[in-house]
Amino acid sequence: MTSLNQAPAGVPLVALAQIADGGFAEVEAAIDGVPESLILYREGDAARAWLNVCPHAGRRLDWAPGQFLKSKDGLLVCAVHGASFELAAGQCVAGPCRGEALRAVAVEVRAGMVMLP
Repeated sequence: MTSLNQAPAGVPLVALAQIADGGFAEVEAAIDGVPESLILYREGDAARAWLNVCPHAGRRLDWAPGQFLKSKDGLLVCAVHGASFELAAGQCVAGPCRGEALRAVAVEVRAGMVMLP
């Protein structure tokens, strides 16, 4: 029997094991009822997520679906105009949108799955 006060189970996005440590994945999910492309970044047993939209021109950051560029300095690089984002908070540290940030999406890892809470 399910309690009415029980928290929702969350929305599974992808198994954490499907993302290389230090790597990215792209998934589709409804955010505020709108279908969106998300960038997932894995760091050990944790994951972060952002909308797959560069704040500079509103274009996707991947150079091909689900394929992201990572600089030798460990920055996520927009494939269109070269904006570079640090991976702790998604801040643009170089390029045309310096000082802006990617829009973060809350995710959590539960039972080996990256999930929307």
